[in-house]
Amino acid sequence: MADPGRDHAEEERDRGTSAAIALFSLGMTAGMLLLLIGFRLMPERGDPGTAEFERIRAFAEQHFVRDITEEELTTRALHGMLDDLDPYSRYYDREVSERARREIDGDFRGIGVVFKPPTADAEILFPIDDSPAAKAGVRVGDRILEIEGESIAGLSGNEIRERLDPQGLDKMRLRVMGRDGEVRSLTMEPEILIDPSVRHTEIIDGSPHIGYLTVRGFSNNTATEFDAAIMVLRERGVSALVIDLRFNYGGVLDAAVHMAGRFLSKGVVVSSEGRSRRSVHRADGIEALFEGMHVCVLVDGDSASASEVLAGALQDYRVAVVVGEPTFGKGMLQTTRVFPEFLSRAKVTSAYFYSPSHRNFERTADPDRDYGILPDLAVSIDESQRRAIHGWLARYDPPATAVDELVAWQNESGEQILPMPPPDPQLDAALALLRGERTGPHRMASNQ
Repeated sequence: MADPGRDHAEEERDRGTSAAIALFSLGMTAGMLLLLIGFRLMPERGDPGTAEFERIRAFAEQHFVRDITEEELTTRALHGMLDDLDPYSRYYDREVSERARREIDGDFRGIGVVFKPPTADAEILFPIDDSPAAKAGVRVGDRILEIEGESIAGLSGNEIRERLDPQGLDKMRLRVMGRDGEVRSLTMEPEILIDPSVRHTEIIDGSPHIGYLTVRGFSNNTATEFDAAIMVLRERGVSALVIDLRFNYGGVLDAAVHMAGRFLSKGVVVSSEGRSRRSVHRADGIEALFEGMHVCVLVDGDSASASEVLAGALQDYRVAVVVGEPTFGKGMLQTTRVFPEFLSRAKVTSAYFYSPSHRNFERTADPDRDYGILPDLAVSIDESQRRAIHGWLARYDPPATAVDELVAWQNESGEQILPMPPPDPQLDAALALLRGERTGPHRMASNQ
C-alpha cells in the first residue's frame, strides 16, 4: 500500500515526534492527578476542592464501621478519580504497580521456578536455566515443604506464590522433597530474571520451512526476544512464519512498532491523535530484516492494543494474512507516569491510535462496532477450545537441560507431565495457507 502523500516538512515533524509517543503529554488530566497526589504532602487549605476532600475523608475515617486509615481512604479516592474516566485509565497502588512494572519491563525479582499445575501441590515442573533456584540445586519434580522455615501445607497456589515473593529478602530458604523421597534444605539469593514474552518458538512438524512463535505480551524486552527467535528459525531454513497474538492484551507500543518494521521497508506503522498533537511511527527500511517472509498472524477477541497495532499494520500493507476472530478493539494510547515517592503509578488515555490506512481500532469510537479489526480469514472456535488454547499459550517452555528429567518423571508417574498442544483449527487454517493447501483470502470490505 502506498504511503499517504505528505509534504516534506510534515514528514520531518513526524519523525521528530515519533520517538516521543510513549511520553505523550498528559495535559490537564495529569495536572489534576498531580494535584490530588500532592494532597498527601502539602494540602492547600484554601482550595475548596481540597477542603471538601479532607473533610469527607476525616468523616469516613471517624465514622466508618471498621478502622480505616487515612492512607487507605486516599488510595481509594485516587482509584476512583482515574478508574472512572474511561475503561483504560488506572491508578496503581504499590502492589499493583509492581505487577504493571513487570509487564512493562519484562523482568521480575525472584528465584526462577515453574510449577506443575495445580500450584497448590507445590511440585516444581522445572527451574529456569541459570536461575537462583537452579544454582541452589532445585530439581525437576521437587515438592516444596517449607518456605523460610514455615510449612506450606494447606496453602492455596496464590498463597504459595506470595510466600515465594522475595521482597525484603536477600536470601530465601526452602525445604524440598525430591522425586526419590530425599528431603533437602536449600538457600538461594533472589535475582532479577527475564519473564519471556516470546514463547513456543518451533518449526512445524512436517513443514520444515514454516516456523511458529507466540507473543504473550509486549514488554521492553519483547522486540529483542522476537528478533532472536526469528533469527534462529531463519538459520534453520524457515521462510514462512506464524505469529500468534491470541490472548495477548498488548503492552509497550514501541515493541509492536519495532516488530512491524522488521517486515516493512517503509511507511507509517501507527499514528496517534490526541487533543493537541499528532505523532507518527514509521518503518525504517534498514530494520526490515524479515521482509519477504510469508507470514500469517493469529488473533482472537483477546488480542488488544499493541497486538492490534502489529496485526493491523501487517494487514494494511498486505505483508501478512490475519487469521482467527475479530480482535478486542482497544485503540487507545495510554501515558503512564511513575510516582516513586509513593511507590505508585498512574496511566491515563491520551490519544487514539490509527493503522496505516487510518483505521481506528477503538471499539467505543463507533457505536455500531463491537470489535477492533476483522481477520482476513475468519475461523471460529468454541469456548472449550479457547480455554485449552489459552492455557497452552500461557505455558513456559522447559529448558533443554530439563527435558530428559521431565520425560523420566512422566514415565515414572504415568501422568502427562509434558503438556501436548490442544487441537487448534485457527492454527491449522494458517498452516494450510502457508503450505499452499488453500488460496489466500481477499481483504474483507469492512477492513478498508
